Amino acid sequence: MSCLVGLAEWRLPVTGIEAVRLTASVGADGLQLDLGGPGRGEWIDTPGRIEALRAEAGERGVRLLALGGNHFNDIGLTTEPETVRPLLQRLLDAAVALRVPLVFVPSFRRSAIDGPEALTRTAAVLRWAAVQAQQRGLVLANENVLTGEQARVLADEVGSSSFRLVLDTFNPVVAGLRTDALVASLADLLADQVHLKDGPPDRGPSPLLGAGTGRLAETLTMLRVHRVPVHAFVLENDYRGAGTTLLAADDDHRDADAGRLAADLAWARRRARQMTSTGAGA
Repeated sequence: MSCLVGLAEWRLPVTGIEAVRLTASVGADGLQLDLGGPGRGEWIDTPGRIEALRAEAGERGVRLLALGGNHFNDIGLTTEPETVRPLLQRLLDAAVALRVPLVFVPSFRRSAIDGPEALTRTAAVLRWAAVQAQQRGLVLANENVLTGEQARVLADEVGSSSFRLVLDTFNPVVAGLRTDALVASLADLLADQVHLKDGPPDRGPSPLLGAGTGRLAETLTMLRVHRVPVHAFVLENDYRGAGTTLLAADDDHRDADAGRLAADLAWARRRARQMTSTGAGA
């Protein structure tokens, strides 16, 4: 299986079908989409939107890779079940309609797993959601900054073969962890789509992939060594400052963020070929 290179809708200057078009125009293989919601753009399941996205992706040759529920960072994954469960079902149903194989919910901000009680409560929510995902033929994943030991406890408490962990190559570094060490301890639990970014991200534009402080090359080496079957590298550096010039056909009219995106795509492509050539993605 070849390793694709994709983009994350929420890190681009455009959304919806414009994000699909941008993905095609820069030569990326696929796109992870977001559920949307207050402060995060139009809901993905607004009438007619999913059909339009699928049609545009089909016409442009763009793979729709996954659906993320970033809105849960705003409301809290462990808030009242009567609030969370309908939204989780909405997320999962939208993923089915989009025909993506992977759905993920992040555990940051109001969903942060900041202690044993929060871990137990998060596991209970994800256990229920994993059953719902399995019934729909989906893989459910969680993105967090737990230690390897804590993340395995979470997975054990969820207790589902349909549950995985999304690996982000820099978020754990911000939390004082080594991402390559997480790969070594959690290889069997990782989702087959990996978020690529480098940092630090809070001092102007994120560094080019491989040029930051995240020891990114070491993490990707560990993915190969442990033969994690990575289906897609998804660029999650921030390209939102680029504006519509990313869609320009003439390179002379592309701005700095467009150049950063092109450089990151080329870097990720080289690493994706290495994943395939070493058999890790087979």
